[in-house]
Amino acid sequence: MSDGRKTSLLLVFALLAGCATAPLGTQPAAIYKEGDQLYDAKRYDDAIAQYKKVRDAYSSTELSTNAELRIADAYFESERYIEAVSAYSDFRKLHPVHQKAPYALYRMGLASYYEITGTDRDQTPQKNTVIYFEDFLAKYPQSEHAADARDKLERVKVQQLQYELYVADFYYRTGKYTAAVKRLENALATFPKSPLHDETWFLLGASRLRSGSPEKAKEAFNRLATDFQLLKKYN
Repeated sequence: MSDGRKTSLLLVFALLAGCATAPLGTQPAAIYKEGDQLYDAKRYDDAIAQYKKVRDAYSSTELSTNAELRIADAYFESERYIEAVSAYSDFRKLHPVHQKAPYALYRMGLASYYEITGTDRDQTPQKNTVIYFEDFLAKYPQSEHAADARDKLERVKVQQLQYELYVADFYYRTGKYTAAVKRLENALATFPKSPLHDETWFLLGASRLRSGSPEKAKEAFNRLATDFQLLKKYN
């Protein structure tokens, strides 16, 4: 074999070796950086695709972990809240003691909160918001996000009570007084403190009266008078 041919073969082998080894150390970091650039440009689907490449490369535990969280953040920022909750949940399962685990739980609650569409709609987002924020506040009461979580939690609980009143009102107006009573009593037990309980007590009194329980109706009206010093018309 000629010296020139030997040299060419050596160059080919060197190039192949370089292609096989160089990406292991440098490519995931470069791809992660590309993902960040796409994220900053709000090209979230493209960013997710890059982060997933980094996550699946397993070249760096820290880089892969960061990519997992960035995937969840990208879903969140693109308002794909169901996917965001799932991704944040996966992150917490894989890294329960990670310093970003509290943040992931907070964002689960926030994503569920942003899924809420109205009082008279499906209540699943409200229920999930309460679950995640109560868990977050129990585990991380001193978090920088605790005040926001607490505020949104209270707002959602008011919405939940409004939904219960909405359903009870429907029962009352359609003559299903026993069903209205049961719904309202459950609401008082579930939400013992609420600024809306003036409506709850009055509707409960009216429903008990119509259902043939005047003494219990009187108890409800007395509670209303004691707690709120007012009566609302409810015909």
